[in-house]
Amino acid sequence: MALAATWTSGPLATGIGAAVTTVYTLVTDRVRPQHTDPNDAALLRNASGSIPRVDQLDRPELAGVHPAEGHRDHRSAPPYVERDAEPLLRQAVEESGFVLIVGESTAGKTRLAYEVARSRFPRHAFVRPMARTALAHAIGIARRRRRALLWLDDLENYLGADGVTASALAELLQGRPGRVVVLATMRSEEFRRYDAREESRLTGSDRDAWRVQREVLHMAAKIRLERHWSMAEQQRAAAHRGDPRIRLALGSCDRFGLAEVVAAGPELLAAWENAWAPGANPRGAAIVAAAVDCRRSGLRRPASRQWLQDLHLPYLAERGGPDLQPEPFAEAMQWACKAAYATSGLLIGNYSQGYVAFDYLLNAPRLPSVPNHLWEALLSRVEPADAYDMGLLAHQASQLSRATAALERARAGGVAGADFLLAIAVGDRGRPRQAVRDLESIVRRRRAELGPRHPDTLASFHQWAFFTGEAGDAQAASTAFGELVVEATAALGPEHTDTLAARHQQAYFTGESGDTHSAVQQLNALLDDRIRLEGPDHPQVLAVRRSLIWFSGLISDLADTERQLRQLLADAQRTLGPDDPHMLAIRSTQADFAARAGRTREATTVFTQLVAERSRVLGHDHPHAIHTRLQRAQGLVAAGCSEHAREELAQIVDDAQRVLESGHRHLVLARSMLNQLQLP
Repeated sequence: MALAATWTSGPLATGIGAAVTTVYTLVTDRVRPQHTDPNDAALLRNASGSIPRVDQLDRPELAGVHPAEGHRDHRSAPPYVERDAEPLLRQAVEESGFVLIVGESTAGKTRLAYEVARSRFPRHAFVRPMARTALAHAIGIARRRRRALLWLDDLENYLGADGVTASALAELLQGRPGRVVVLATMRSEEFRRYDAREESRLTGSDRDAWRVQREVLHMAAKIRLERHWSMAEQQRAAAHRGDPRIRLALGSCDRFGLAEVVAAGPELLAAWENAWAPGANPRGAAIVAAAVDCRRSGLRRPASRQWLQDLHLPYLAERGGPDLQPEPFAEAMQWACKAAYATSGLLIGNYSQGYVAFDYLLNAPRLPSVPNHLWEALLSRVEPADAYDMGLLAHQASQLSRATAALERARAGGVAGADFLLAIAVGDRGRPRQAVRDLESIVRRRRAELGPRHPDTLASFHQWAFFTGEAGDAQAASTAFGELVVEATAALGPEHTDTLAARHQQAYFTGESGDTHSAVQQLNALLDDRIRLEGPDHPQVLAVRRSLIWFSGLISDLADTERQLRQLLADAQRTLGPDDPHMLAIRSTQADFAARAGRTREATTVFTQLVAERSRVLGHDHPHAIHTRLQRAQGLVAAGCSEHAREELAQIVDDAQRVLESGHRHLVLARSMLNQLQLP
């Protein structure tokens, strides 16, 4: 009997990434006996309870491959078509113990990994944790086996609190080349959260609060898989035209990727959109919307049936409620989980294990922001580790009120690292003095437990020094960053990204403390090193150039400074998006220098645009948005629009008092300007 036909699993078997449908019946709803270790139940096992070998996986769906749209034989996977990236993947698994395939949803990442693993590592134990809670147990099993393949499909679900770390993988792989292999996949949208552009979105300090997760990705040899198939791939697929699924997909390759069509991604998305029509499946559509937003909020595990029953109601009400003639809840769930078009349903999972939204839906065009009703209701239900994931994602998206709420929940639940990230979020939200107090205790604890030069200790000291400067003591911040540069150079090396970040902050706060000439010297030296190490278009190189232009402009010719800024803006436009923080900062600097040159109307126009853009990207109450509103008000005062400026400043003071801590420099400036305008 084929292994798939007798496959069994535990209560978490259909965790995120396990594409299980009633068509295939690959994972049953049976739960292991209570005496069994719960960690065991969250690993993929065969009917006898053993960890299978790779060559025993007779169906790719067992590895997490999305079931394919079928016509005649729904129980068989479509023929495998060799991808252009396959030779690169084979070389990578030969040379590296940890390989990560990155691509869009339904690009074919998991199928490619499965086929290469089957041919290259047939005798390896296939160790697949079905949830992050089973990860430590899975690593332990892989460590004890003579040969093991640790399978991390959808790697993003194994990152975060109690997730995989670079040190754990290094220990697993050390001294066992070829004996232990880690093979992972990751959606492009998730991978982009850790690239150089995203790094600067987290804090103003060039430090990342997700360094542990980023280091995991940096360990991997990365293979990128395109969603659209090349002509060579289409020609190889044409040899399998006898399979109706391949034939259908080949007819759509001008619009979609072949694997995308085989997995019925476009059809499922259309089914969701069409279901909102009155009398169709509007309740089912609302349930899917809630499940999609659960994942977009950072929830990495399935949502229960009861959660979806509660969470979908506001979505249905917003679209018309009873006027939509919604179907009963049970019928709606059946529709959402049905293997539409003989492939995955819009929801994946079952009653006992919970449900996740098909990942193709997460990148649907024109999705609105996750609404407050979903986010708040979800946060009230999740475990502390889930709250950490939600807080990390909210922080990266500059949703600081959400970030602090989620991270407070995570810290209260004892999640490791939550106190550190919470302190950063608090400081970013406009409470740097509170952040300094919180970080002081974290620095002391890490020095005592880890040592003064441990990377985590240095990271916490970096953030403490940054918020010390943000709280108004630029001289103390400059001195602290000078000390950090020495320690980071000794511990990490002069070219490490953390050392370079500390040098940038040292120069910045040196200039802010009044020593402009020293700041310019430090930034010139840093710029040379950054360009040599990272290339001229790296976002951090652009950031150093902006800082250098800013401080140079204080002591040099204004016309030359503005020329340099125009060149910097042109370079940034080639490499950065319009909403990138560096791009917005460059435009803000341009407007500031225009005001200094007496071009008040030009400056006010740019600041008005930036107010709208920063409010849209960061939120109306974000400290950066408040600062830009103050700059616009200064322009109005300079232009003689005192009454208009007075109205805006009064509103800024009200908003700043609500979100910023007492004594914050933005609040002090807003009150001072308003008082001056109100003097007789």
